[in-house]
Amino acid sequence: MTPYDHMRGLTRFPAYVYDLDGLREHVSSIRNALDGPELFYAAKANPDPAILRSLAPYVDGIEVASGGELAHVRETLPEARIAFGGPGKTDEELALALGLRVERVHVESPYELARLAKMARPADILLRANLRFHIEGAALQMSGPFGMDEDALAHCARILNDSPQLKLRGLHAHLASGLDAPAMLDLAAQIVAWAVPWLDAHGVEDPEINLGGGMAVDYGAPDSRFDWKTYANGLPACPATLRLEPGRALTAYHGWYVTEVLDVKTTHGETYAVLRGGTHHMRTPVTKGHDQPFTVLSAEEGDLRETTLVGQLCTPKDVFASNVPCPRLRPGDLIAFGMAGAYAWNISHHDFLMHPHPDFHYLTAGGA
Repeated sequence: MTPYDHMRGLTRFPAYVYDLDGLREHVSSIRNALDGPELFYAAKANPDPAILRSLAPYVDGIEVASGGELAHVRETLPEARIAFGGPGKTDEELALALGLRVERVHVESPYELARLAKMARPADILLRANLRFHIEGAALQMSGPFGMDEDALAHCARILNDSPQLKLRGLHAHLASGLDAPAMLDLAAQIVAWAVPWLDAHGVEDPEINLGGGMAVDYGAPDSRFDWKTYANGLPACPATLRLEPGRALTAYHGWYVTEVLDVKTTHGETYAVLRGGTHHMRTPVTKGHDQPFTVLSAEEGDLRETTLVGQLCTPKDVFASNVPCPRLRPGDLIAFGMAGAYAWNISHHDFLMHPHPDFHYLTAGGA
C-alpha cells in the first residue's frame, strides 16, 4: 500500500501521515553518503517521538534548542548523544542540560558562559561563532542574536581560562539556511579556514567544528533533493571532527497534511476551495511564503482552473496555495499537502479558533 492509498482510506480529517519507512530509507542514504562527518538531527524540525525513534539508528545524535526539547528527547531516546544550542538559555535550562547528560552545550554569549561557569560543574562546550562571511543565495541568514563575533569569542576565551571545569571542545557556526551543495561547500571552506587557526591558537585538542544545517529544501520542486554525495566529497580536509545538524532536509519529504474540501466558491471572478483545518495546523506555507505542494486524491478529471486553497481561519492569511491549477474541486474531495514532515505541525498555532487537532498516522512495513 502506498502512502496515497492509505490517505484515500482515511475517514477523519485533517490528518498528518508520516511514511516512516520512506524516512528511514532517505536518512540511510544520507548516512551512507557521509564519510567522516558526524550527523546530528535538529529536533526543532519535527520532534515527533516516532520520527525521533526512526532516525535514531542513522544519526550520531540529536540537537535540541530548549529545555522542553531536551527533556522530550531524553525521555524518547534515553541513550542519545545530545547537543544543546539556541540563544537565551535560562539557568534552569543550563542546569537541566548538566543533569540530563548533554554531551555538548553550544554557548551563545559571554554572559551565558559566565552563568554556566558559576554552576561549578563539568561541561563540554562549543562556542557559537557569528562570522561575517560572504554567503550567496541563502534563504535565511543567522543574525546578531545567534552566536558571537570575534570580540565576544575572545571574551569567552578569558572566562574559560578561569573555569577549568569547562572544557572547550570546538566551535559551532551555523550561519545560513536554504543553500545548495556548492554554496554549502563554499561556506564550509570559509568556516574551516577561520576556525582551525582560532582553535589551534587557543590550544583546543582534538577539535570539533559544527557546520550546522541549512541544506536547501525546494518546496517548488518536491522531487529534488540536496546533493549529499557532492557535499560529502567536497568538504575540506582539516584536523578537526566535522559535525552537521540538518533538520528540514531529513524529514520534510516524508510527511503529508491530508484534508477535505468543505466548500468551493467564486468571489470577484476568483475560485476558492475552503478546506477543513488550515495553517494553524501547518504553518509552513505562511512562514516560508510559498505555495505548499499538493496532490488532489479524489476529483473529477477535466480541465484545470486556477484555485486558491484556504483553511477555516478568520484571516485572509490562511492560505496553503494561491491561484494554482486544480481540477474542478467539489466538497468532499481530498487534498494531500506534501513536504509536511518538517516545521509543519510543531511550528503552528494549534489552538487558534479551537478547531480539533488533526489525527496522526505512521506508515511502516508492519502497517499504519
